[in-house]
Amino acid sequence: MSQFFQIHPDNPQSRLIKQAVDIILSGGIVVYPTDSAYAIGCRLGDKRAAEAIRSIRRLDDKHNFTLMCRDLSEIATYARVDNVAYRLIKSHTPGPYTFILRGTSEVPRRLMHAKRKTIGLRVPNNAIALALLEELGEPMMSVTLIMPGDELPLTDPYEFRGQLEHATDLIIDGGYCGIEPSSVISMLDSDVSIVRQGLGDTSGFECL
Repeated sequence: MSQFFQIHPDNPQSRLIKQAVDIILSGGIVVYPTDSAYAIGCRLGDKRAAEAIRSIRRLDDKHNFTLMCRDLSEIATYARVDNVAYRLIKSHTPGPYTFILRGTSEVPRRLMHAKRKTIGLRVPNNAIALALLEELGEPMMSVTLIMPGDELPLTDPYEFRGQLEHATDLIIDGGYCGIEPSSVISMLDSDVSIVRQGLGDTSGFECL
């Protein structure tokens, strides 16, 4: 049965953040809030945990995880970022944007798009998520918490706790989250395009 932490959305308790990261480092699967919707994630490169998440969400091996990063410099470690992309990402992070970039050798090969070798990365504007990532010291592999058969993400930890308490290791209650996903921006070879319009103003990415 998973643990259930109530963490303050604006001032996360450091004791609970450290306990949460210990669970992640030990191979645990965690449900946590972001600035768009709740996400379910695990440690980077943890194959067993990643497969468990795929099972929970009923995702095939073609569905790519997003790397949740703590800051822009971490994005630059795991993705190839040219000058155009760097300026745009810097002006939009942290925020509800997922950037599609070519991955570096730091990214496990199985996490990248098989042909294009791309990966989605983002820096969430959420105090709990950023505290977790800062304490962890590396990105988390994550996907939005949408259950099989549902079209929208789960939003209330008290409602979905019963569904997931035997499938996950930790559920973080960080308050109600929304249902609109992040905007997805492709930034390959200086070609910027909006793949999905979600949360966040995307006017800065248009006509580039």
